[in-house]
Amino acid sequence: MRLVDLETLAGMLPAGAMLAIPPDNSATPSSFARALVRADVRGLRLVGVPVSDYATDLLIGAGCVAEVQSSAVSLDEAGPAPCFTRAIKAGTLRMKDATCPAMHSMLEAAAKAIPFIPIRGILGSDLLAHRPDWLVIDNPFAKDDPIVLLPALAPDFAVFHAVMADREGNVWVGRHRELAVMAHAARRTFVTVERVIDRDLLADAHLAAGTISGAYIEAVAIAERGTWPGGLTGEYPDDAAHLAEYAALARTEEGFRAYLARYVHKRPAKRPAEAAE
Repeated sequence: MRLVDLETLAGMLPAGAMLAIPPDNSATPSSFARALVRADVRGLRLVGVPVSDYATDLLIGAGCVAEVQSSAVSLDEAGPAPCFTRAIKAGTLRMKDATCPAMHSMLEAAAKAIPFIPIRGILGSDLLAHRPDWLVIDNPFAKDDPIVLLPALAPDFAVFHAVMADREGNVWVGRHRELAVMAHAARRTFVTVERVIDRDLLADAHLAAGTISGAYIEAVAIAERGTWPGGLTGEYPDDAAHLAEYAALARTEEGFRAYLARYVHKRPAKRPAEAAE
């Protein structure tokens, strides 16, 4: 495992990369997204696992995103995702619509190293008319039984936040097993964490089941409150007031630029202990 600072981690992501990120209820890497904006990484193809929210909208507004593949993009209780909506209306963003089961299934196929995976629930949906890469075939084991085949989805990178990692690069994600699927499916995985601990997570009987092996993790950066304004289970709650502020400001291009200046490009002052180092 390579332990780096947040800005270095963002700088390791190349332009045009396909990047899988989870939403707020699954530890979205918001600090990493803001670092990507500061690094001015362009042409990203974002994969929402299975939906997209604040981090995706922020990256779209900053001009970092060329394509989104997701089952939804919104700010949940704070309303529609304003930058996403503006980009779709302007025709500056390519959207590949999906469903939650489809997103999970395509990643699972890549994690299992199989080229495609069958799924049934999409039959009858108009999504099939807009996804030429999703094929309907006859079930080879039954008659008159159509089934949809989805291609495996192996992102160039998976990035998510977690509570902690150990010195070997093992990362504890608790019950969020979709993050393990992301790490197994992606070619490279970066993780931001609240802290790095000295004990071996895989040697702890209580933590091992919720831990992703460091064999799947390329680099880790410490980012305290790294999901903010989203919350992190057991650590801190959502900041609903800030999400509402973001939603209000980002409704206009001018307001969004003000948000970037206030919360993204203006770095927080170092704490006294850090300044003395």
